[in-house]
Formats: sequence, structure tokens, C-alpha cells
Amino acid sequence: MLNIYIFKVMRKLSLMLIVALMVGVVPVKADEGMWMLPLLEKLNIKKMQELGCKLSAEDIYSINNSSLKDAIVHFGGGCTGEVVSDKGLLFTNHHCGYGAIQKLSSVEHDYLNNGYWAMNLNEELPAAGLSVTFIDKFVDVTEKVEKAMAKGKTPKEKDSLAKVITKKLCDEAVKHDATLNARVTSFYNNNAYYLITSRTFKDIRFVGAPPSSIGKFGADTDNWMWPRHTGDFSVFRIYADKNNNPAEYSKDNVPYTPKQSLKISLKGFKANDYAMIIGFPGRTTRFMTSEEAKETKNINNAISIYVRGVKQDIWMEDMLADQKVRIQYSSKYAGSSNGWKKWIGMNETFDKLNIIERRAAEETEFLKWISQDKKREKKYAGALENINQGVKDRAEFAYAYRYLNETLGSIELARVSRYRNDAQLDGFFKDYSASTDRKLAKAMLKIYKEKVDAKFHPAIYEKIEKEFGGNIDAYVDYIYDNTAYTSKEKYEAAKAEGKNLKEDVAMELMPQIREAAMKIMAVAPKEDPTARGKKEYTAGLLEMRGESSLYPDANSTMRATYGQVLPYSPRDAVQYDYITTLDGVMEKEDPDNWEFVVPAKLKELWKAKDYGRYALENGKMPVAFLSNNDITGGNSGSPVLNDKGELLGLAFDGNWEAMSGDVIFEPTLQRCINVDVRYVLFIIDKFGGAGYLLDEMNIVE
Repeated sequence: MLNIYIFKVMRKLSLMLIVALMVGVVPVKADEGMWMLPLLEKLNIKKMQELGCKLSAEDIYSINNSSLKDAIVHFGGGCTGEVVSDKGLLFTNHHCGYGAIQKLSSVEHDYLNNGYWAMNLNEELPAAGLSVTFIDKFVDVTEKVEKAMAKGKTPKEKDSLAKVITKKLCDEAVKHDATLNARVTSFYNNNAYYLITSRTFKDIRFVGAPPSSIGKFGADTDNWMWPRHTGDFSVFRIYADKNNNPAEYSKDNVPYTPKQSLKISLKGFKANDYAMIIGFPGRTTRFMTSEEAKETKNINNAISIYVRGVKQDIWMEDMLADQKVRIQYSSKYAGSSNGWKKWIGMNETFDKLNIIERRAAEETEFLKWISQDKKREKKYAGALENINQGVKDRAEFAYAYRYLNETLGSIELARVSRYRNDAQLDGFFKDYSASTDRKLAKAMLKIYKEKVDAKFHPAIYEKIEKEFGGNIDAYVDYIYDNTAYTSKEKYEAAKAEGKNLKEDVAMELMPQIREAAMKIMAVAPKEDPTARGKKEYTAGLLEMRGESSLYPDANSTMRATYGQVLPYSPRDAVQYDYITTLDGVMEKEDPDNWEFVVPAKLKELWKAKDYGRYALENGKMPVAFLSNNDITGGNSGSPVLNDKGELLGLAFDGNWEAMSGDVIFEPTLQRCINVDVRYVLFIIDKFGGAGYLLDEMNIVE
């Protein structure tokens, strides 16, 4: 990537020592980078303050005192949330809470479609299986890990020694505090290691959310698009035991008292105002090479786009036809379609922005640089060769395995062999439509047979040929007609009759998938040089880049990104404003399209202009806004903060014109789409009638 990373690296130095050598070096672009919080003081705070930030690095991240990081959680393992009251009240995105809300929903209590608002603590609904994690601290352990690994002679030995030392470090970190968890995470493609301690709370309760017609307004059509008019938020509460410690669900648990909660700003913002996001970005690949980019585009993305398109069409047809199926498959569909549309956009921007060619140019620059110094040549000459060889060696494996996961791996009936008790099966049946899965199985078996070489086919295809005349539909119908696992009622009846359910016809599906997987694994490279190549290439790039920025790829650890509220121009003669209003919701309204239905009460509030203290100076109701913060998946639900660390909104999406942003940051195009906190409060108060919740928030006007 152009102008991303800088500093002089010596592989055997710890990251903290490297940083110590660089005091005074600041990044050029404030809008780029997912920065590690322990390094803000040395690398970022000066530039942040130049942009308008009034906080110190200690205000943001402190291991001795409460700080902003203590108000921000890793939500459900894949999103971010923020604490907004001293009673553990939590904001996150609607799509982040979607799975939990779906699990709590039924045809009789359709919280997805109708929304829900608890009017007191007793009405808050336990969200079984949902957890949130607070970060305790980061500790640089690079020197200790590398010292231990240095004793190994082979990659396998080094990996083994790394496991030993990391376990030791983790055990030591938590031995005096049973509430802590610990893990060692690598950064910069294994060029640095940090010990991260955290606390996980497992008693999380659903407080409220708007109906999907607000929380998912625009659905697939508007996903990744601007202008946006989605009220993408939901509300939960963290519960703890009476000592304020993490605990499993209990009726005796009480609302958690956080070390810190966010103030909420109603003062708003204007273009160029400072904006900061703290959250848990999932994964970026900004050290990706051109060959890896080709693999991503032509194998990973292309296969998933094709298969998921087929799968989602099957799901959506049944979801639109049956309310029960809609509830059962809403979360599955949302999870699938979000990635599907992202990969479509990524492949488009790969072409439009010449991502592969730009990566190739960087590699040429790198090779020229190392050729100018014998020591550099010795250290880094084989880095790109190892990466490229690894990509080439795994091509056949990657292609077949991607198809297997996306096709046969998505047949739900195959999973019943994994369930060991009735409780697990109950969860399966609740969100399962046999008729929908039957259609899916037929389609997926056909795609796998057509697209994947016969040498990777499981024996099931021979059976279909011999016993069913090659008719896949007939085979699938036979399985689904004769299995006891298509409904709870059929399962209970078979069990009551004393049938041997271990010999149920559905039990042959998972072994067949495993057989296919083993055939594919047989062609996987025995040794993959890619990891070694990536480590060396990354270290080389970090040494080569001598004047720009320093941040590692996202890896689901807490990061800060800072920039400004900004509009953008996506193409010639088109200029997008940085804010949308409720007027735009009404302009998009289409009662005949489920994606753009507007609730009657929201229309009434709009017609009456009954916005209370949440309106803009011009009388309009804000909905969403743009900032140039550098985010990715995992940042969903992250707080967007002003110069004082007050909550302005919740990040929930990126923009279509920069879908390659995980690979290369595009400063003129890349934008973060956020729901305005004023819209969040308006919906809670005026629409939801749950204004009492605002009484426990610290709202700044």
C-alpha cells in the first residue's frame, strides 16, 4: 500500500523499543490507520490534537485509571458496543444485535419486525449465548516470544515453543484475578506480539430495538451505499453479580456499574469537525501482494458471490412467502448477504481502482529497494517468492475447499449428526425450515458436482448415479421424506417408537462432506511458505517506508481511528453531503417494497415535525452522517466520538466506492457511514416511548 507504513525495523527488537527510537515521528494522513491504543502517546496524540482532539492519550487508554476504553466492548465477538450509562446500558448496531433479537423472536412475539422496548428492568429479556468483553490492558511481549522461538530450528519447533511461552504468559497474567482472561496476539504478520487481558460478561439482556423497517431500512439495496437512512441501533444491558464481577445469567444479578460510560452529545457537528472511532476492527490485509489479491478476487470472492447469490434467492423466496420462515432465516440471510454484497463491491473496486496493478508496482519498488543493499537482499530477497509460491501451491485446494464450504457446508440437515442432546436439537428446530433446506440441498449438490473436479466428489454422487439414475432432486427428496430430523414433531415420534436414530438417513450427509474435505485436504501443500514470506515482506516494508504511518492490520483487537466529518465526491459532477435527514426516509418510502416500508408512527412524527430536542437548527431530523475514519467489519456499533470524547453516533457501514478498503485505504473516497445519536435518542424517546432510558444517560446539550 502507498504511504501506509513507516519505521526502521530490526526484526529482533521489540515493537516498544522500535517505537522508542521513533519518538516525534507522526503519521501524515490522519484519516488512515487503525491504531493500537498503547501507542497513541508516542505516535498519534500530537496529530490528533492538531485536528482538534481535546483529550490526552491517557484519557483514551489508561491501565491505571478509568479511560474511554473502559466504556467500549467487543460485542458478541464480531461487533463493537459502548456503555452509555452507569447502569450498564449498552448501544450497538441493530444488525449486531440482530441474531440475539431473532433468537428471542417468534411469530407471536416478532421483535424483529415489530421492535421491542422494555419499560423497566423486569421486562429486559435475557439474551442467551450473548457476551461482551472489556479490555483490561495490552502488554508488549515481543521480546519474550521471539527469544523463546529462537531456540527452535524448524517452523514446527518454533510454533511449539511459541505455544509454550504464550500459555505461560497468559497463566501468569490471570493467576491473581479469576475474572480475567488472557491471550497473546500477533501483529504485523508475526513481527510483534502483545499479551491482552480482558473481562467477559455473559449475562446480557435485550432492552430494546426499533422495528426492522427502521433498523434495517433500505436492507440489501442500500447496504454499503450512501446516501443512507438506516436507524441501525439496538440497546442491551450488561448484568453482573452483586460484587460487579462477570457471572452467568442469574435472576439475582444486577446491572453492571462500569468504570466509565460515554457522555452523549446533542450539540451535533459540522463538516471538518474532529471525529474518532474506537472499536474492534476484524480483519484487513494491507500487506496483501498482487498474487494474493488475484486469489482473493478470482477464487475467494468469485465463488462466494456466485453460491451465496443462489442460496439467498432460495431463502428470500421462502421468507417472503412465510412469516415463520422469515423469522427463522432473517439472521442467516443477513449474515450471508452482508459479505456477498461486500465481495461484489470489492471485486468491482479491484478493477476500477487497479488494486492488483498497484500492488504489483509496490512489489517492484520493494525488489528495487532490497537490491540496493546486500544485507537487505539477504534478509528479504525470498519474501515475495515464498508468498507467490504459497499462493500457487494452494490454488487447487483453495478453489475446491471454498466451493465445499459454500455449498455442501451450508446444508443444514447435515449438521444434525453433531448435536448430542435434545436441547441442541431444540435450538436447531426452532430456526429450521425443512422445505427451505430441501430446496437448498438440491441446488448446492448440483453446484458442487458441476463446479468441482470429480476427484473431490464424495461417494454420495456414485450412490445418486446408481440408485437414483443420477437425479439429485430424487435423492434429496428421498432423504428429506424419510428422515426424522425435519421437525421436532417427527423427531419426537421416531424416538417414542424406539427407532435407532443413529441410522437415520440424514446421518450419511456429514460423513460425505467430511469425505470431500479429506480428498481436498490431500492436495493441500504439506508446507506453506506463505507465512514466512509474509513475515519477511512485512518487516521489509516496515523498514522501507521511512516517512508515513505505523499501524498493524486489523485482527479483532481494540483500535482507534481518527479523522473528520467529511462529504465526498464519488465521481465526476457528483457531490455527496455529509448528513442525511428523515426527509430522505420519506423520499425513499415504497409500501410495496419490504426494504423501504416506513412505520405509520414515524410518518406521523415526521408530518408533525415532532422532533423535540433532537432536531437540527434548520428543523430537520438528522439520521446518518459521514466521516473519513478508517474502519472495517467488526467496527459495526463502534462509537463515533467528538473532540471531547462524547458520543456523536454509531458506525455501521462503509461506502460502495471504496469496497477495496480492507486492502488499500482510499483517502478521497473512503467513508464511514454512521447513525446519528440524535436519531437514536429520537427513536427511543419519541417513537419507542422509552424515554425513561434517557434519564440514566449523561446527555450534553
